Amino acid sequence: MTLLNHALRAGHAHARTAQAPPVTALVAGGGGALGSAVLEALLAGRRFAHVKVLATRALGTAMQGLEPVVVDDFGPAPASAAPPIADAAVIVYDRERHANGRELAFLRPAPQDLTVQARWLRQRSVRTLLVVMPHAPAALPDALKAGLANLDEQAVAAMGFEQLVFVRSAQAPTTARAAPWLQRLADGLLAQMRLMVASPNQPVRVAKVAQFVAELALQLGHATPGTRVAPPELVWQAAQWRDPAPLVQAWLAARELPELSAPRRRW
Repeated sequence: MTLLNHALRAGHAHARTAQAPPVTALVAGGGGALGSAVLEALLAGRRFAHVKVLATRALGTAMQGLEPVVVDDFGPAPASAAPPIADAAVIVYDRERHANGRELAFLRPAPQDLTVQARWLRQRSVRTLLVVMPHAPAALPDALKAGLANLDEQAVAAMGFEQLVFVRSAQAPTTARAAPWLQRLADGLLAQMRLMVASPNQPVRVAKVAQFVAELALQLGHATPGTRVAPPELVWQAAQWRDPAPLVQAWLAARELPELSAPRRRW
């Protein structure tokens, strides 16, 4: 069964009765710019009882409510049943950074090992999985520039997760450019002046994408089971909202998305 089939099944399945959201969230890849922002968003909402992060060594963190889980790697399954680790997990793929060396203490997932990572989490009772691409296409690691392999995504979809979401890199909807060449030249010059360009035309902020991911992880506890793909346009639109909760709720329920009010442009 293909990933598309799984997505269609999620859209047509009968809605189940509301249940409590996952009480424990786990982040793999918390050392990058987006991964650390996702951690902060999960902790800031205080809507998860526990927030864990995979680390390669003990962490001295000042983040209240954050619980490091020290592991060497996504190794093979143990001989006996592995103890539960979390209800929901977020795998964040991000470009490696070397700001202060702190990110080296976090386990950094490799994109080519998606199936190994997903199997490792599933063996530890994770029911909800979000696979998150970098917030902008330009930040894609080399291993992700061609996208995740469809076979890998389909293999993960067949592992039995109750909720599985692939979150793509944010990208504004494309529009036809029929303006005369002089207008295109003016648009190009204005694009160099950040303060003169409306916020929807600016690159999305990491914190806004992280807010969307955190809200998605929370609301999936009430959604119909299945596999979904959050397209680039949806991630971009969510980044334009002060609170993405209504957008996430409408998308998960397969309803018409709320309209985005364009901010007033000041010149």
